[in-house]
Amino acid sequence: MSTQVDMAATTSEHVEAQDLTVDVAQLGAQVLGQWAEIRSRARKLCEDPALWKIEGQPMAEHRERVLSQLGVLVDAGGVLLSFPESVGGKNNPGGNIANFEQLVLADPSLQIKSGVQWGLFGAAVTHLGTDKHHRKWLPGIMSLDIPGCFAMTETGHGSDVASIATTATYDQESGDFILHTPHRGAWKDYIGNAALHGKAAVVFAQLIVAGENHGVHALYVPLRDENGFLEGIGGEDDGPKGGLNGIDNGRLHFTNVRVPRENLLDRYGSVDEAGVYSSPIESRGRRFFTMLGTLVQGRVSLVGASVVASQLASTVAIRYGLVRRQFPIPGSDQEQVLMDYQTHQRRLVPHLANTYAMGFAQDEMLELFHDVFLGTKDSEEDRQDLETLAAALKPYATWSALDNLQAGREACGGQGFLSENRLASLRADLDVYATFEGDNTVLLQLVAKRLLGDYAKAFKAGGFGSMASYVADHVGEATINRSGLRRLAQRVADFGSTARSIGYVRSTASQRQLLTDRVETMVEALADELRPASKMEPGEAGALMNKHQSALIDAAWAHAELVVWEAFTRAVVAMPDNDTKQVMRWLRDLHGFMLIERHRDWYLMNGRLSVHRAEAITDYINNRLLPRLRPHLGDLVAGLGLSDAHVRAPIVLGEEHERQEQARAHEATLG
Repeated sequence: MSTQVDMAATTSEHVEAQDLTVDVAQLGAQVLGQWAEIRSRARKLCEDPALWKIEGQPMAEHRERVLSQLGVLVDAGGVLLSFPESVGGKNNPGGNIANFEQLVLADPSLQIKSGVQWGLFGAAVTHLGTDKHHRKWLPGIMSLDIPGCFAMTETGHGSDVASIATTATYDQESGDFILHTPHRGAWKDYIGNAALHGKAAVVFAQLIVAGENHGVHALYVPLRDENGFLEGIGGEDDGPKGGLNGIDNGRLHFTNVRVPRENLLDRYGSVDEAGVYSSPIESRGRRFFTMLGTLVQGRVSLVGASVVASQLASTVAIRYGLVRRQFPIPGSDQEQVLMDYQTHQRRLVPHLANTYAMGFAQDEMLELFHDVFLGTKDSEEDRQDLETLAAALKPYATWSALDNLQAGREACGGQGFLSENRLASLRADLDVYATFEGDNTVLLQLVAKRLLGDYAKAFKAGGFGSMASYVADHVGEATINRSGLRRLAQRVADFGSTARSIGYVRSTASQRQLLTDRVETMVEALADELRPASKMEPGEAGALMNKHQSALIDAAWAHAELVVWEAFTRAVVAMPDNDTKQVMRWLRDLHGFMLIERHRDWYLMNGRLSVHRAEAITDYINNRLLPRLRPHLGDLVAGLGLSDAHVRAPIVLGEEHERQEQARAHEATLG
């Protein structure tokens, strides 16, 4: 765990990088994690050309191709992993995510469309419905006999689900719900499968019974038969999008559509035959968040898919950089390999480190997700921890993947812009990952509010000294000593040698201390600023919160960075003591120091680093860590475990190497 002392980190300065050998198989096993067998099977499936995206394929053809590919997934059996054993499923929630996250290697449209069918539509019936709903609809959902939609988002209300305007009003006389869209802003929008393929939908609406609004609930609603939309239901196609055009996103609206009472997915709220509403959760607010919390797997799956996309980006960009040559080596007639340039290493290697870090963090979150959804860790606190972790890692992973893809695209020059080399196309497909399943900025606000709430509880219980346990609760078993941090900062300020300064912050403990102190200090400062809100009128309190909104986002992001760094550190500590561990420790150090360097203005302004020590960190990155990692980049990329059939980028499958060899042979003939 993170509290273990990484003793080797203090002696690694004397190891020669070129003398070390990386065990690619060991790395590959660690990347696959505890669901290695499931991930391996999914990756094998993604090597089937029948599942590959055809770049430039017209939208209509792409949509039909992806629909047919869902049938391949049904035949492969992976779709059964998330469903209850009572209907023939395998009840393996963690394995289900590990399986479907790999589909981004084949086609992101396939990954998302399968997520709509089984991870949203099917999951809503599973987690919001009860046994009668499972037996009635899940077999058809699993077999694809019932292609479906997850109809939550409205044109006028995206992330603000509590304010959706669609209503489901109970009609006492008929015993039906009347589903109605009151205005254009209440149309269900951006809904996967809605434009063409969806035969049914789980529709979220304000549930009104006997004149009382009980908040957002979900109903199973048939949409189409062989003749098209059913009576009272309409919609339209969203049309071409910036990416993911293999998915038929569309809009839906309802005009006084009758839905049988039995179609209310009633695990958390039901209406009996007498028209009386009841719920096992008395609080409307808590009921709402409990219902949404059961659907957290969408965010968890996007983290996993983003990790896989980032693995692909690093593989393509670095493999290309290892063969592409540009500009003569000074004093030689040979051109220099791109990866030998420090700036090129700076552009790509930190993304590789972050990719490994995100993968380890995802595997830890997946373990918690699995335990929560199996019920082995099913307390209210466990669920809140999962929701907070997913809300932190989803923005971190999706934005990190987009940054990695963009950096890789640019590092590959014009070749990176060609669709055949996948980086530009993959970035376009992943762009919307930052928006759906919760806008990233909104999710980070949720994380910050949780951090502030827990800080307030810790402060009330034990004063400032309780912050140690507060931080430990949120980053695993990290420990922190506030007075020690202050003393470290003072020693830094008094020390004057850039060359020697790095020795004081190179260790795992020092990295942890600096990263943790940043989170703690930011949360504490926010709590101090926002404390008056509890005594203000709602409008004034809201204005005060808005004044500090950017600081809220910054604190949540710092928390996400710390969580990911801790996961990377735990993974390195758990490795056997060998050459591979040493190289991965350097990669982890690069990841940590890049985070500190990125925020060095904060560390300088808050007295946590002196100018000399900040300079030493940059010098250590450029002149120690990057040169040490350079001989091992090919093996580190190979450790991600992607085959040529996964990569499918001609520039790294021999095309560029052949061009370079031809050029060198030609130049040799010129004497």
